[in-house]
Amino acid sequence: MPRPPRLTPGELAAALPGLPLWSGDGDGLRRTVELPSFRDAVAAIVAIADVAEELDHHPDVDLRFRRLHLLLVSHSAGGVSELDLELARRIDALLP
Repeated sequence: MPRPPRLTPGELAAALPGLPLWSGDGDGLRRTVELPSFRDAVAAIVAIADVAEELDHHPDVDLRFRRLHLLLVSHSAGGVSELDLELARRIDALLP
């Protein structure tokens, strides 16, 4: 399956208002979320992993106690692609 191309700055600027919990630029989308407990944070990672496997697109996840730092980037595209936007939307549906 061919990977989508890197989004243009204009495409990314148009998409970011639809993802208010995310910040970033053409090099990556970032979100930090704090969960009620360490176990909740680990469960969130498992849920994110299931979605990532469905999309065959995997985020960088950094777990610090109850806090998750997420980074989405399409390395094959050299930056943010539509896959990152889709993964961000699906992660938003999972997390508070």
